[in-house]
Amino acid sequence: MKRVLCLVVDGFEEIEAVTPVDLLRRAGVEVVISGLHGIQVTGRCGIRLTADCLLEETAGDFFDLLMIPGGPGVTALRADGRAAGLADKFHHAGKAVAAICAAPVILKDAGLLEGRRFTCHIAVRDELTDAVDDRVVMDGGIITSRGAGTALDFGLAMVTLLCGEETAKEVEISVMA
Repeated sequence: MKRVLCLVVDGFEEIEAVTPVDLLRRAGVEVVISGLHGIQVTGRCGIRLTADCLLEETAGDFFDLLMIPGGPGVTALRADGRAAGLADKFHHAGKAVAAICAAPVILKDAGLLEGRRFTCHIAVRDELTDAVDDRVVMDGGIITSRGAGTALDFGLAMVTLLCGEETAKEVEISVMA
């Protein structure tokens, strides 16, 4: 069974976390939602989510993909530094890394965007000047997406990467995407 680690922190963008997690679970992927600073996490729109565990409780676990939702909480993820460290560790172990909205700045901090195609939210385009306008970009095990409006595409891209096109198509049909 494929496993995904999803990082959340207060201020995460709810759609960018919940939609991909839902799609991945429909595809039979185990997703562990990990809170950076606590189990109870509040999104940018006030929706509360109970994480499965704290980030430090996942230290020895095996995951196939690291998923980082965006939103204003990216500032805290970035300041903490562990998300960039994890992204670097995953990538150098040959595992996939996925970031949406403002979260690609964390991939930049980890040194993973240089020489790659990627996309991001318009709010961070001043910093990520090489970003393209595609809804989702997959390049060398790195998946990026623009924002809440592309969360479904982002989730399906992860399903495709982890489970194949046939499973992604089945999930897409089941949700009438």
